[in-house]
Parts: sequence; C-alpha cells; structure tokens
Amino acid sequence: MGKPVVLTDQNFEEEVLKATGPVMVDFWAPWCGPCKMLGPIVEELADDLAGKMKICKLNVDENGVTAGKYGVMSIPTMIVFKEGQQAARIVGFKPKPKLLEDLNPHLTK
Repeated sequence: MGKPVVLTDQNFEEEVLKATGPVMVDFWAPWCGPCKMLGPIVEELADDLAGKMKICKLNVDENGVTAGKYGVMSIPTMIVFKEGQQAARIVGFKPKPKLLEDLNPHLTK
C-alpha cells in the first residue's frame, strides 16, 4: 500500500526537488473542508499511482515557508513537479476521475 509522503520545510528539497520522477504535492490544512474531502482521494492516489508518481502532502500551517515560496494562496492546491520544476497546478477540490485526468499527462509511463 502506498502512503503519501509527509513533507516539511526541511525535507521538501530532498523529497520533491531532487526526486527523479514526477511528484504531486497536496498543500492542505486540517481546518480546510475541501482538504478533508480530498484527503482520502490523495491516500488512494498514493496507492494507485505507486511507481508512476510520488504523492506527497504538506501542511501549510506548519510549513509556511514552502507554501509561500510557491505562492499557495488557497487550499487545497496540488502542484506537480518534474525535475524540480513546477509542471502543473491544480487548485480546489476535484473528484478522483477529474484529478486523474489532470495528472495523467505527467505520469511516468
């Protein structure tokens, strides 16, 4: 079973920017209603996309430096990184099929 990697300001560079494949980071907070709805979907994606995309979560309340660096103004925001660069940004809740549609072009084949 895949699990999302829990990110912090301290491990972000190592886990995301230096990663060899695509990485999706879910920027969230525990008080955010849409984030709570998205949480189980992100958990499923970590399992479904194992080997195709690394799935991570970053709590913006606890890691404001990284959230600020990437201009995350509303949550949930998901940013796909490839080779340390932003490749896509998805803002707001989306049901799993729509989220997969948005992530599909970025997956490792």
